[in-house]
Amino acid sequence: MATPEARLLKIRRVIDANLNRTGEGLRVLEDIARLVLDDAVLSQQLKLMRHELVRGEPTFNKQLVEARDSEHDVGASTLAPGQEKEKELPLVVVANARRVQESLRTIEELAKTQDTIPKLDPEQFKQTRFNLYTIERDLLSRLLRRDKAPHLSGLHAIIDTQALKGRSHLEVARQIIQGGAKTLQLRDKLTSKKALLPIAQQLKALCAEHNVLFIVNDYLDLALATDADGLHLGQDDLPIRIARKLLPIDKILGCSTTTVDQAIAAESDGADYVAIGSIYPTPSKEKAVIVGLERLRQVRQAVKLPLVAIGGITKDNAAKVIACGAYSVAVISAILSAESPEEAAREIVARIEAGYE
Repeated sequence: MATPEARLLKIRRVIDANLNRTGEGLRVLEDIARLVLDDAVLSQQLKLMRHELVRGEPTFNKQLVEARDSEHDVGASTLAPGQEKEKELPLVVVANARRVQESLRTIEELAKTQDTIPKLDPEQFKQTRFNLYTIERDLLSRLLRRDKAPHLSGLHAIIDTQALKGRSHLEVARQIIQGGAKTLQLRDKLTSKKALLPIAQQLKALCAEHNVLFIVNDYLDLALATDADGLHLGQDDLPIRIARKLLPIDKILGCSTTTVDQAIAAESDGADYVAIGSIYPTPSKEKAVIVGLERLRQVRQAVKLPLVAIGGITKDNAAKVIACGAYSVAVISAILSAESPEEAAREIVARIEAGYE
């Protein structure tokens, strides 16, 4: 039978190993939050968590190091299935979060025994584990949505039912996609959701086929029912903070704004992009507030999110709008009123790619 001293040494080895795993895993997550996502809040949360757990009491830390016996660790050279394979960043986040959570649970259970000296607080490790569940979700959500960000550039075409004037949603959308649009947004203020659902499903399938983002305007339920890539909301719609909680973690969320304060609030509440406008007078919205290019520049300075400029944008001014700080341009009339939506879209894309001189 092992002596109390030998048993205590083994317990310290287990605690030491799991604290090491905790610190290493948290460092990986912190670096992803800080250097990949540029997320100051998440990186600071992970940094504080790591410092509070790993720092410990000096005398106890010395005892843990003295108990370490890496060269005789029977699991030191054993790889789990798939551990040697390359991983995408979302999988790295999951793997390291799980690693930390499992280590925290081990320490929590040992802290409940009479064998840890000094006495550890199991509640501390339990609470940290639960906090990490939330942080893991936030990190994973940010990474999955980040993968959609490149599609937000260029031409953001809005399929407005009224502006179609009886033409087929699907046929016009197909032409616009062929013309080079990277994002398609369905907007309809009049049709019943029951009638709009099959249209949205067809548009979602078309966009998926061509690797184009499909976004639903206003209707969270319709976005969920069609597995849309995202949802776009106005200032009088469901609050961004609430929509962020209700959407699946990989769905992007946009918000219409007219002021710098609205854009800052949208970013803070969880939006992935901000629409700013109306940049110019537009036939699509006669009562629109005209904010101009100067407001676009101001918002560009205030937020880090991609900006989608909207309102009165045509082939003649699209490149100038991009040059003033927009990541993409949202267009309705200039495409949907054209005889050939495909050619209208293609010309706008060409002007954007040529740049503004």
